[in-house]
Amino acid sequence: GMAVALAVALAVALALLAAGAVKDPLLNVCMDAKHHKREPGPEGKLYQQCSPWKDNACCTANTSLEAHKEQSYLYNFNWNHCGVMPPKCKRHFIQDTCLYECSPNLGPWIQQADSSWRRERILHVPLCREDCHEWWEDCKDALTCKENWHKGWNWATGTNRCPWGTMCRPFSQVFPRPRDLCEKIWSHSFRYSPEPRGSGRCIQMWFDPAQGNPNAAVARFYAWRRRSAPAEEGTVAPQGDRAGRALPCPVLLLLALPLLLPG
Repeated sequence: GMAVALAVALAVALALLAAGAVKDPLLNVCMDAKHHKREPGPEGKLYQQCSPWKDNACCTANTSLEAHKEQSYLYNFNWNHCGVMPPKCKRHFIQDTCLYECSPNLGPWIQQADSSWRRERILHVPLCREDCHEWWEDCKDALTCKENWHKGWNWATGTNRCPWGTMCRPFSQVFPRPRDLCEKIWSHSFRYSPEPRGSGRCIQMWFDPAQGNPNAAVARFYAWRRRSAPAEEGTVAPQGDRAGRALPCPVLLLLALPLLLPG
């Protein structure tokens, strides 16, 4: 009787797994933030730099279009707060916005956020070395007055302006190294990764969709690592209910039971 019950339970567990009913809360998810869809899915037309995500996206077509505007409704954020941002620099900020709004592969780094405009944020996403270096290289001569663009602006006019008493300086002075730019500009949303693109160990802001989305495998690796060694991760300790649902324990237990019980 016991063996039959176990066999049935196992069959049910495997069927659930196969059907994808036991969803991994760290993989293929959208964060709970201002413009994100509830679930990722295909989008017919994503605009220009957001198009690599069209097969599976957390952003709508409209969000992807707004991400390219000088003054988009997304956050009323003005790139040109210290004069016109050069196009070669701005394309990295557009790409960064596309990754943030569209990527379904940021689950392992989603944390609860206590801000009025979003309930979740990303923290310490390991950004590939080249993505960080190229961003810095193309922006080093652009001007800005702030190191952290998330807070501290003067919003009196409805758009961000440099706070009183700050000076516009080249990025290369505000962010002496690529690491400074990637890690500080959005309050540690990114972590500078020494790993290169294609390593399967870092998130790419830029990728060729014809080769598939390389970030899906990276998310799987970090989701697995976060569970197998939660203590050593430290900074990305799971928070909120997302991580609490992380492992379908009953399923794992059922899979392990036949090994634990005497034949």
